[in-house]
Amino acid sequence: MSRILFFQRISFPVISITTGLLFPLGFAPFEYVAVAPLSIGALFYLWVSVNARTGALLGLCFGLGAFAVGVSWVFISLHNYGNMPTLLAAFVVVVFVSIMALYPTICGLVQGAFHPLPRAVRMLLVMPSLWVVLEWFRGQLFGGFPWLFLGYGQIDTLLGSWAPISGVFSVSLFAAISGAAVILTLVGTSKERIVAIATLMLVFTVGALMDSEQMTVPDGGRIKIAVIQNDVPLADKWDSTKTGEIIEDYLTTSAYETDAHLVVWPEAALPVFFDQLSTIILRQLLEHPPDYLFGVLERQQTQTKNYYNSAVGISDDFVFYRKRQLVMFGEYLPLPFLFSWLLDYLDIPMSNFSSWSNPQLPMQLANHRIGVTICYEDAFQRRVVSALPEATVLVNISEDAWFGDSFAPWQHLQISRMRALEVNRPLIRSSNNGLSALIDHLGQVIAIAPKFQSYVLRGEIQPMRGITPFVRFGNAPLFILLGLALVACFSVSRIAIKRKRDQQVD
Repeated sequence: MSRILFFQRISFPVISITTGLLFPLGFAPFEYVAVAPLSIGALFYLWVSVNARTGALLGLCFGLGAFAVGVSWVFISLHNYGNMPTLLAAFVVVVFVSIMALYPTICGLVQGAFHPLPRAVRMLLVMPSLWVVLEWFRGQLFGGFPWLFLGYGQIDTLLGSWAPISGVFSVSLFAAISGAAVILTLVGTSKERIVAIATLMLVFTVGALMDSEQMTVPDGGRIKIAVIQNDVPLADKWDSTKTGEIIEDYLTTSAYETDAHLVVWPEAALPVFFDQLSTIILRQLLEHPPDYLFGVLERQQTQTKNYYNSAVGISDDFVFYRKRQLVMFGEYLPLPFLFSWLLDYLDIPMSNFSSWSNPQLPMQLANHRIGVTICYEDAFQRRVVSALPEATVLVNISEDAWFGDSFAPWQHLQISRMRALEVNRPLIRSSNNGLSALIDHLGQVIAIAPKFQSYVLRGEIQPMRGITPFVRFGNAPLFILLGLALVACFSVSRIAIKRKRDQQVD
């Protein structure tokens, strides 16, 4: 017995961190769709073999491996583009990864409270439910980091068909269940294998049935889109001596797009405040046949001077969308009295924005209602859903140059695809340096621009109208069911513990 315990103490953490390191391979740009669910399934199998305290340690090991690889691009943003010294950037990344790893740590700890339940129940119900609840918390707490949710890697599988029903968290749930079921099929008892196979058949059969459901319908004809990707280096973008050249390049490139209904430029395409644009430039945009949508900076003087990361839509007039979900440390500084020292090391232009708090209607452009998000916002479901059901088209404008040649732009594109699928709306994605894309209402990429190239992405999209169950009800039904399931399982486990104690007394 002591040899077995010694083996577990040594090998289980190694297995946990290894499966964590493999976990990001299930996401873009790799997209080995079976890897992430199987990694989770392997972690669940380790958890049922140990106590709660060891489960927490294994969750920590898994989380450190998963986030160290999956969000390694944070170092690139801080060091290569934020000009933070190497050691300080590495330290910040270590702290960030450690914080993210706390979520699987907590999951590993809490699942130990359900130890009296049968192993199959814990692996196929309790642990997947806890995993998804902790994903939700990770997307909400401290500004939220809704990245590397298990469901994102399943968008091209039958599990992805759950997204319009109850969002990415339901996809995460069934992906976790499927991964655990496969592991049980391989290493479980005969009874556990039967339960696991039946679970897999049920999940994928229902997924196949829902995959054929049409939840929205076309709204009018197709519209022609031109996305201008000028690949402006960040060093040039915020160099005031090159501002005129940057503006002229966008205007010149767009001048040829006379057949398009809508021309889209990326986030902060023009590195000036909107009120600094000349009347000549504004008139040129107004008189050009297509409508325009692009990122711009705004400043407003009230009692204080506020700066906004905005998008402007140009048709017969100008209409604005102001960013609501700002990037911590990139666009605003939380708790300045604690973190102001970081500004001495970061050299990020325009990093003191205000968040817009009032509701914003979709823009009326190209004879359709356009729901707009800016960069990181489309990782937050509520920011996209706030424009629905009125919006028939979604647009996300981004500046992914901060991530360099890393996983992040690919992961971001995958997130955008999931948002399009959840709400069944086409999504236009415009990025300064690559992976600009046109995505249909089922989350499939129909046209994409290469990275690090000046490129005009042309194509057509079909606006859609209607309401998916996810748009109508959000995440509430799923989490109510998960909450009820966990309460029931916890109650049963407490009863089992009490009976065991009573038997020991007798």
